[in-house]
Amino acid sequence: MASHIIIAMKRSVLAAIALAAVCSASAQTDGAWSLDSCISYATTHNITVRQSRLQQVNDEIGVTSAKDAFLPTLHGSASQSWAFGRGLTADNTYANRNTSSTGLNVGMSLPIFQGLRALRNLDYAKAELATALEQTEATRDNVELRVISYYLQTLLSRELLTVARNQLALSRLELSRRTELFEAGKIPELDLVEARSQMAQDEMSVVSCESDEKLSLLNLSQLLELPAGTPFDVMPLDTTSVAFGSAFAMTPDEIYGIALEHNHSIRAAALSAAAARKSIKVAQSGYIPTLSFSAGLGTNYYHSGGGFANESFSSQMRHNFSQSLGFSLSVPIFDAFSTRNSVRRAKASALAADLSLESTRLDVENAINQAYAQATTARAKEISSRSAASHAEAALAAVTEKYNAGRATPTEWESAKTTATRAQADAVQARYEYLLRLRVLDFYARR
Repeated sequence: MASHIIIAMKRSVLAAIALAAVCSASAQTDGAWSLDSCISYATTHNITVRQSRLQQVNDEIGVTSAKDAFLPTLHGSASQSWAFGRGLTADNTYANRNTSSTGLNVGMSLPIFQGLRALRNLDYAKAELATALEQTEATRDNVELRVISYYLQTLLSRELLTVARNQLALSRLELSRRTELFEAGKIPELDLVEARSQMAQDEMSVVSCESDEKLSLLNLSQLLELPAGTPFDVMPLDTTSVAFGSAFAMTPDEIYGIALEHNHSIRAAALSAAAARKSIKVAQSGYIPTLSFSAGLGTNYYHSGGGFANESFSSQMRHNFSQSLGFSLSVPIFDAFSTRNSVRRAKASALAADLSLESTRLDVENAINQAYAQATTARAKEISSRSAASHAEAALAAVTEKYNAGRATPTEWESAKTTATRAQADAVQARYEYLLRLRVLDFYARR
């Protein structure tokens, strides 16, 4: 009987492995998602990433607007007015008459020197665009880390479900065995009731693990912004790549050195600080004089009633045609401290950007050190948990043999089975914790 249960347990495990392989193969043909495909889709369709891209578009328009500030402006105007009653005539006398006047004007203004504001605005706009580009990539990186975490959580839930189903299979075998013994009058009814209770608990564990797996898949699909009701499944994690986990061979300082140069969050914060310093120069442009050139063309038509002779419209428009050229110099003397306050605000913003950069660097450094420490601990836990699971399974086999020979109680057998189940679950959790930390370290060491 002991060999019967052990063989059944092994068959259950092998069947679960075979089922997982079949499901994996069919899932690939049915469109199951790999981790890389999840990352690629999420970083393209996630709403946060798309919002970041919109900010990038706005900053591109900002650069175009800054370039357009160097162009001249051209405007045209037309006016029409009427006057009634006593008014001043062309002879500088007053008379009662009705008059009308029509004017047409075209003007052009060209900024020659704007106190370096246009140049500095263009420089600042380009810095803002560079920041937006890096910020978009940083947003993609944050989404990628979340996808990795959710993906591994889904695989963990799936393997825990396999463990729970295996234990349920053992409980069913044990219930069947005790039922036969009870019917043969070899065990009391209490032993049969305990077996039914244990199977009910294992069934509840399976239901709970199934719920966890479904919730993990749902969380991942929602992160990917998949339409509701879209069929979705994931593939097992591919750890055969030479690059997978290679960062763990480095020291945390080496990984941080790479992140300082290539991490998009740090690069975005550094570019934001540089842009903030450029904004100080923009504000200081208010202290510098400006010079502009203007030119205009105009003509008008005047009509006076009361019997006075008026030239024709075409004659007046031709005779009254005028041209103008001019330069305008503006020297700031006192602007109610507006420029001074703008400079102070810009300097405060620059200090805040520098602090944000320092904080971002510290966050990345802490994340790397924490992931490295967690990976080290997880690797040790994985090794010890595998050993514990192996010993627990051997102990279960030994107790099962003694139990079938009548030298162990049902309570001892249930205790050994529970210990084996917990050891298997601990080994699965330690493995996926280790894989997660390895992937995080690879992320920060990416060039």
